Amino acid sequence: MKHSDSEPPKAPHLVKGRAGEELAAGYLTAQGITIIERNVRIGRCEIDIIAKEGDELVFAEVRTRGDNSLMSPEESVGPRKLANLIFAGRAWTEGRNYNGFWRIDLVSVILADGSEPRIEHLRGITEPIV
Repeated sequence: MKHSDSEPPKAPHLVKGRAGEELAAGYLTAQGITIIERNVRIGRCEIDIIAKEGDELVFAEVRTRGDNSLMSPEESVGPRKLANLIFAGRAWTEGRNYNGFWRIDLVSVILADGSEPRIEHLRGITEPIV
């Protein structure tokens, strides 16, 4: 991976995370989901992907792991992260006077050496939110 002289090289986990987000965005788009924004910061929280599926807004958390990780992507989203995602989703929707349905999804990306990435999309990792 090339980088400019003014930009320091990124840590391997950041490179892997960025690759996972690219794969997740491509996967969601292929499923007919429209990407609205990516890597949105709200306070100390970050929303990886904001998208629209039908008439529902989707806040997608992307978790990327190697195939030999000790913790699955699903297990890595604990109560604190979920609370932060709900907070950020509420702040984003309130800031835009959006009062339709929205949900939080998890897109799990497993990168295994020598094989195709495995992507799983878990919809509504909390109850739908209004």
